[in-house]
Amino acid sequence: MISRKYLGGLALMASAALVQPLAAVSAQADAGAQNEPLSTAKLTRNFASREDVRQISMSPDGTQVAFVSSREPSGEVVNVVSIEDGSLKGILSSSGQDQHIHRCSWISNKRLLCNISMRTDSTGQLLSFSRMVGVNADGSDMKVLDENRSAFRALGFSQFGGSVIDLKAGDPGEVLVTKQYLPESSEGTRLAQTREGLGVDRLDAASLRRKVVEQPHRSAVEYISDGRGAVRIMGLQPGTANGYDSTFIEYMYRAAGEHSWRALGKLEFPDGAARGFNPVAVDPELDLVYGFDRKDGYQALYSMSLDGNLTRNLVMAHPGVDVDGLIRIGRERRVVGVTWATDRRHSALFDPELSKLTSALAKALPGDGDLTILDSSEDENRLLLLSDSDVNPGMVYLFDKTTRQLDELVAVRPQLAGMTLSPMHAVQYPAADGTMVPAYLTMPPGKDMNARGLPTIVMPHGGPAARDEWGFDWLVQYFAQRGYAVLQPNYRGSAGYGDEWFERNGYRSWRSAIGDVDDAGRWLVKQGIADKDKLAIVGWSYGGYAALQSGVTDPGLYKAIVAIAPVTDLELKRQNARNYTNYRVVDGMIGDGPHVREGSPAQNAERIAVPVLMFSGDEDLNVDVSHARLMERRLKDAGKQVEYVEFPKLAHQLDDTAARMKVLGDSDAFLRKTMHIN
Repeated sequence: MISRKYLGGLALMASAALVQPLAAVSAQADAGAQNEPLSTAKLTRNFASREDVRQISMSPDGTQVAFVSSREPSGEVVNVVSIEDGSLKGILSSSGQDQHIHRCSWISNKRLLCNISMRTDSTGQLLSFSRMVGVNADGSDMKVLDENRSAFRALGFSQFGGSVIDLKAGDPGEVLVTKQYLPESSEGTRLAQTREGLGVDRLDAASLRRKVVEQPHRSAVEYISDGRGAVRIMGLQPGTANGYDSTFIEYMYRAAGEHSWRALGKLEFPDGAARGFNPVAVDPELDLVYGFDRKDGYQALYSMSLDGNLTRNLVMAHPGVDVDGLIRIGRERRVVGVTWATDRRHSALFDPELSKLTSALAKALPGDGDLTILDSSEDENRLLLLSDSDVNPGMVYLFDKTTRQLDELVAVRPQLAGMTLSPMHAVQYPAADGTMVPAYLTMPPGKDMNARGLPTIVMPHGGPAARDEWGFDWLVQYFAQRGYAVLQPNYRGSAGYGDEWFERNGYRSWRSAIGDVDDAGRWLVKQGIADKDKLAIVGWSYGGYAALQSGVTDPGLYKAIVAIAPVTDLELKRQNARNYTNYRVVDGMIGDGPHVREGSPAQNAERIAVPVLMFSGDEDLNVDVSHARLMERRLKDAGKQVEYVEFPKLAHQLDDTAARMKVLGDSDAFLRKTMHIN
């Protein structure tokens, strides 16, 4: 058995097609393990390094674990570990940058299916693609699942290579996968297929034999199975006359044993907020579907019977916050609980035995962290668990119910082992209208909440339909290590706090959102936590937008602005979406009116009074690189001080260690120079 051992040695095999050969390497934790002071360069590298565990799963018999690990500087490698002897073997790797491995699922005890994504520039249009790759646990017999073997006749191309929706579809090694069907040209053949849209196949991952389970539907965007090989839910998003997706999904369901579809409900999202029942998981034993809907202005978990009556019951609601997640376990992905976040994330398990077990395990582990079930063997006797917290980047454990043994398996970020990290404190501060805004305050190591006169960063989150939560954050912890206090406001427009807090999203309601962000800085100064001359704002994505727009609404409040992959012009964001099918969704989220120009920092660059530093990747499909380029031009035209770093072939997350090192190092140097910090 593996016992308290970091699995660091990676022996990697050559692979083909979408993945690249990689020589044997070794990755060992070398950061601060002896609590020795680190140089600034070493500290920066340790926090910029990508996770050693990006996704992890267990074989059906519980004897092996596969995990996707980072391959420096920007790729990934799939490692397979033997639980019995601790041996580790790398079986698949990606080159990184515009090619990534995201997750691998065990199809049988010998074979995995892995999801790979790619980006390409097609005649000036940046596009993303996904494919599935089958590979044996020893790295042999790798096959790309080419769902369109007549590609030369296809009337179009498939960006979506399918996904696994059911691991128990029949014999071992057979799964249910979605498939994007394309019609074919019939010229010169009588064998052209005419079907079009998303369907479901039963796939033998070894032989690649397929059998159609659900005929493709042109409007289908989602299928949900019962975990036992039966598709019970279908989501339809009709297209408009000009080819764009509609701003709603119509859900259909199938009663047990029936073949025809019945109406389940409609989910609408005209301005970024979902309204209606959103089905997520089917319980075949209870013959119902779990889904989320609104209750008294907050998201709650409901169940709806699939017996023809659509009997609806409230499963879980929580006052003041949205219930937003399910806890699932096993090969059937059965629902065993629900989760929500207040100051910290909480959960309620429906299974009394599992609830008692996880409670006992959480108490047995060091620290005051969260415990998450990641996966299990088919009989659920062996569990993969993640323990993490604000000061613990994460440790994956293996628990064996039979032996009652709990062992460390692999650290998520071994580079940070032994380092003293900073606790994340839940606070509230008053907005200008008296509204109390929830936030998290992280102080530098060795500084308590009574420390005063610190260099301080306000760090608004991205989204905007997201929120910050208690837990490890590499960006926050890096700046704390460098001596900054960091405040993360969950401004109005954030998700998780109900409809009233969300308003009309952070773009249409930008005045409320940015007002809350500005009030965060004023509160920090008033409390004496921040030195008013050493107060900065740093943000990523919408957070970068908020950082720049705060410089417009209250020039000089923040003495320096760092914006990473920022939205800078709301009309430009709308226009960026015109060549993509989600245009109507983006258009509805932004809306029309004077708020579009007034809420665009690039249109008001002359008002920004402090130095600006920006970063962006030139293959960003989330926020096009044109936003940062436009902002740089406008600031320069206005005679403002601006520095801009652009990374080639990187996307929104700048998922590359070298790039992240530059973001961290340059940002710290820029803030210290601008605000005269020693």
